[in-house]
Amino acid sequence: MAEYRLKTPLSEEDVRQLKVGDIVYISGIIVTGRDQVHRRALELAAKGEKDKVPVNLEGAVLYHCGPIVKKVDGEWKIFGFGPTTSARMESVEADFIKEFGVRAIIGKGGMFERTTQAMKEYGAVYLAHPGGVSAVATKSVKRVIDVHWLDLGTPEAMWVVEVENFGPTMVAIDSHGNNLFLDVMNKAKEKVQEVYKTL
Repeated sequence: MAEYRLKTPLSEEDVRQLKVGDIVYISGIIVTGRDQVHRRALELAAKGEKDKVPVNLEGAVLYHCGPIVKKVDGEWKIFGFGPTTSARMESVEADFIKEFGVRAIIGKGGMFERTTQAMKEYGAVYLAHPGGVSAVATKSVKRVIDVHWLDLGTPEAMWVVEVENFGPTMVAIDSHGNNLFLDVMNKAKEKVQEVYKTL
């Protein structure tokens, strides 16, 4: 297990060096995106209107997060920055990675086979952020740079945020087809079968 401090945007070389279990801190720009951001961006891409997606996501770090924000003296401030459960995006994440060139997804709870395959094919990783420690994530925020698609609602909007040493995150899915979440699930299934045999 190694520790990395990476700056955005990320290159394919950056992520191909990472292995499951590695610890990663991110500095630079991260973009939030939950269900509705994925849906709208992919709909635009399907219509040949990818240029209407307001942020260039090539090499980006996409954070599954619905931040708690408030305007203070005319500027957006983040008061909560914890991760959203990533499984919600499993049905669309592979297409999102392929279409937009995202290099890292941050969230909690993991993702599954389709996303794992896309990460292997296109060179991306899943970074697990511990749930329940929003205060740690919030401390890494330097500023809100911009927000797009606020019509989707504050948590579902696309927030562009500058962070410093965001983490610790752990590589839970690497770009070589390894997925810690699937490993645990498969081992649990094996144990269940062993228990059934003893009954």
